[in-house]
Amino acid sequence: MSDTDRLPPYFNIPPDTALAELGPPVGTDGFAKAASQAAQGRADLVSRGLNPDGHKTLRRFSTWEVTRYLIPVATPHFRRVLKQNPDLPQGHAETAGGTRWFTLDEVLRLRAFFAAEGSKSKGYLPYRPKDLPAKVVAVANFKGGVGKTSTAAHLAMSAALDGYRVLVIDLDSQGSMTSIFGGTVADEWATVFPLLARDYAESLQAENRSRMGRGDTPLPLDDMLAAALKVRAGDLAQKTHWPNIDLIGAQLNLYWAEFQVPVWRMGLKGWKLWDALTNRLDADGMLDEYDIVILDTPPALGYLTINALSAADILLVPLGASFLEFDSTGRFFDMLHATFNSIEEGENIAARALGTPELRFEWDAVRAVVTRFDASQQMELANLMQAYIAPYMSPYRQDFTALVGQAGEQVAGIYEADYRDFNRETYIRGRETFDETYAAFKRLLVGAWRRDELELQQAGPHGQAPV
Repeated sequence: MSDTDRLPPYFNIPPDTALAELGPPVGTDGFAKAASQAAQGRADLVSRGLNPDGHKTLRRFSTWEVTRYLIPVATPHFRRVLKQNPDLPQGHAETAGGTRWFTLDEVLRLRAFFAAEGSKSKGYLPYRPKDLPAKVVAVANFKGGVGKTSTAAHLAMSAALDGYRVLVIDLDSQGSMTSIFGGTVADEWATVFPLLARDYAESLQAENRSRMGRGDTPLPLDDMLAAALKVRAGDLAQKTHWPNIDLIGAQLNLYWAEFQVPVWRMGLKGWKLWDALTNRLDADGMLDEYDIVILDTPPALGYLTINALSAADILLVPLGASFLEFDSTGRFFDMLHATFNSIEEGENIAARALGTPELRFEWDAVRAVVTRFDASQQMELANLMQAYIAPYMSPYRQDFTALVGQAGEQVAGIYEADYRDFNRETYIRGRETFDETYAAFKRLLVGAWRRDELELQQAGPHGQAPV
């Protein structure tokens, strides 16, 4: 072989050949054509997970899955209970005498029966204290490609399989979470945008009442804000193919909020923009309607992400076990400190002058979660990351498996995959990584709720701690 044959491929590229491969220049219309072609391809890919009516459906779960993963009961006992109680869901057998398969709605009904009639020592229903609001979970990192949406979606599905009522809110204008749950979002008025607009409009109305009391000219309330005042969070939540997961979706126009929010803030300095989402979820009863609210954020620290982080009780930060992602995540934490510390300092100057309570942001827990983990190549670096920021690291690392990869290709979660499409051991290993991730998260959730529950008990019937 000559030296010329060994040259790398970027040497001696013939200009005329390169020109022939280049194609014509691309104008702005080219973006429209590319978007249209991508939309056709996206629709084709999504359609592979849809039923003939065009709606995404959730598969059934076999008796083996129900008794192994969903209801803590021995398979023979499970079958005896169904036989003794013909009014209970009996599942569907694909062949005579074959395995019975159950919808998730049927599983939830069966779980409720076992909780009422079965052993009180078994946790048939997930822990959920009475008289306490839902826990809000934000999944955030301003570096893309770290498994943020995948982690958020699988946590939602894990919690739903566990029996929780879940609301998923997609704050990323790319709408990947919306696609996973088969959501349809026509424009920004079907996203959280009108909730943010309504919070601003209500603050504007309060300001105008004060102005009128002083004899000052009120600030204008335009038609868009007037329309937003009529929108409630429950109006935006759409059902999904999961019986206990609802969705407030996202689409491209949601990005407009990143430009509109600062304009509103300039017009009304007293508007606490970071509390807009929290206020609306609380005022509209969403924290009572659901057990867990999961917020999927954009890969940037913009106003939508700030709202998510301010609303969150638990913050999860996915990252890969690489130097660049660890470095980026450290900068993300640094930016979070700078942002929220700045808000606190700005608000507390006035609070101290007025003698009112000072603002202090607080989260029940903050954990970085290693995703797409390859133990054969990344163990040393992952251990170093764990050593450096141990208090803020989840103890479990989320492995990347064949099942995880295939689920992503099919715009679906691993819990939506039928184990018959895999070797059963492959399926078990694949879901173990997300089961462990969920278990680590659930320990945070249960611990935070328990702390709140004990504080509520200590406060007594009038909400004041005993002296």
